[in-house]
Amino acid sequence: MVTLKTDGGHIGFDLSLPVVVIGAGACGLVAGLAAKARGLDVVVLERDAEPRGSTFMSSGFVPAADTRFQRQAGVEDSADIMAADIQGKNHGQADPDIVATLASRSGAVIEWLADQHGVPFELVQGFLYPGHSRLRMHCTPRRTGEELMACLLNAARAAELDVLTQARVTTLHVDDGNRVRGLTYLRPDGAEERLGCDTLVLACNGFGGNPDLIERYIPSMKDALYFGHESNQGEAVRWGEVLGASLKDMGAYQGHGSLAWPHQTLISWALMMQGGVQVNRLGERFSNEHGGYSEQAARVIAQPEGVAFNLYDGRIHEQALAFEDYRNARDTGAVRTFDSLEALSEGLGLPLAALCGTFAEMSARAGDGEPDRFGRRFEPVHRLTPPYYAIRVTGALFHTQGGLEIDTRGRVLDTGGRPFPNLLAAGGAARGVSGAGDDGYMSGNGLLSAVVMGALAGDTAAELAGASHG
Repeated sequence: MVTLKTDGGHIGFDLSLPVVVIGAGACGLVAGLAAKARGLDVVVLERDAEPRGSTFMSSGFVPAADTRFQRQAGVEDSADIMAADIQGKNHGQADPDIVATLASRSGAVIEWLADQHGVPFELVQGFLYPGHSRLRMHCTPRRTGEELMACLLNAARAAELDVLTQARVTTLHVDDGNRVRGLTYLRPDGAEERLGCDTLVLACNGFGGNPDLIERYIPSMKDALYFGHESNQGEAVRWGEVLGASLKDMGAYQGHGSLAWPHQTLISWALMMQGGVQVNRLGERFSNEHGGYSEQAARVIAQPEGVAFNLYDGRIHEQALAFEDYRNARDTGAVRTFDSLEALSEGLGLPLAALCGTFAEMSARAGDGEPDRFGRRFEPVHRLTPPYYAIRVTGALFHTQGGLEIDTRGRVLDTGGRPFPNLLAAGGAARGVSGAGDDGYMSGNGLLSAVVMGALAGDTAAELAGASHG
């Protein structure tokens, strides 16, 4: 049960700290590190036994502009170019000031995490994700969110940032002026503890794991497979509603049209960007696979039996082996290999005539350079050749992108556009930069908001907490 109590601040707390962060995913850990760097006592509260969150389940890619990693690779990028890419993908529906701030601060945050906290970032090269006009995805060597979380937890330990697990926050305590005075959290043995704070950062992600909120705000995905963190129950949204906070873009979400089924392993969209295609059980393509993997989720779900097949070749297979998730999919039998279209047709139960027609059309478009009926262009160098590889996939909901409206410093705004005195939000708890639906999500938007806005919110929290003692 999530509650909020207006008690005028007349409540005793067992302990009080300058900055408290709720949620120990990438957003919460980065916010905590940023506040801790300002010399303040900080604690990050995590409801689970181990800090994982949505980051753990992601590919761990963080987009950033004008970094030294890009310059070392000869990539010319800028905050303005990155902001234009984000706004282009979301049809100009996101807050332009938030987008500009995230783009302009992204490079510095990535380099700060690398230089001050030892996160071994490197630039993902070889292909562009949908919507990006420059190579700007930064990841750790294994290219997994699990590894990124491990690096951030190592950084937290080295910085002596306190992370308290199995601490499920149930209640926020606010005074008559909407200032958060503290919170109550529940321990595994059922004991309640009260913690006071000067500033509070909500980094508890979105509401993808709450069926009632999904049905309320994103009814089109209420029956979709949820492949996100089960603890994303929407506490920030529910607290915000009671407080009178502004909620924005609540219908926005990140889906993914390439979840190996039934293995439930995320398959990188790099397969599509390097020349792969998706066909349904009729052996036919049904969309432009270069449009984006988020909006592809609903398209895949709409196909017969709610499944599709990723089809690609040995060239793409070799490149995909750089991704640990893909290697895991291969090792669990999700990846199948066929010497010919005839063998592929028989092995997958797809109509051979339709399959041959699909490949003939792709070959023709690669030859004449014209876009196909879905608007996709096929490059001759990406022409698929045997042996062919295939993975059966479905579409899934990964995480929500709407939430509490914030300003460029991470402060939560009320319905009148005024910031709350000491309440901040970032990552999935806050309104993202993906617009109002599913087609505005650009690869990395989730971790961009988590990592970069997390750092900004941590800075602001420390500043506000310091001012309250000044």
